[in-house]
Amino acid sequence: MSLKDQITEDMKTAMRAKDSERLATIRLLMAAMKQKEVDERVELDDAMIVGVIDKMVKQRKDSVAAFTQGGRADLADKESAEIKVLEVYLPQRMGVEEITAEVKAIVAELGAKGPGDMGKVMGAVKSRLAGKADMGQVSAAVKAALSGG
Repeated sequence: MSLKDQITEDMKTAMRAKDSERLATIRLLMAAMKQKEVDERVELDDAMIVGVIDKMVKQRKDSVAAFTQGGRADLADKESAEIKVLEVYLPQRMGVEEITAEVKAIVAELGAKGPGDMGKVMGAVKSRLAGKADMGQVSAAVKAALSGG
């Protein structure tokens, strides 16, 4: 079953269970997927859907930080709940050690040296680790690898 089919089935299940919070989050995800399909005139595959979900999770994490800083725990909790619903659809994430090892291998493959090669390395890393790793951690690992760390 494709990820898109799984999300559709989960939406139906949430409707039947009258789970309004989960249903609302899944509907937001479906809308974001549809928007991407319309904007780019493509049929989304699982990798592209993971990209959409990643973006939505990142937006919500940023919102949680902003709401927490602003003293709005109620809104931060709502965003955190949405993150939990969305993360169900993401593949198992790589650990920090795995990310570091993969980044070092890519840096060695490309023969990258110093911060000037950051863009070249990030391009290769993104294509290889998209959806499998938190890109914030990946970026930090690339910086460390290129600075000789």
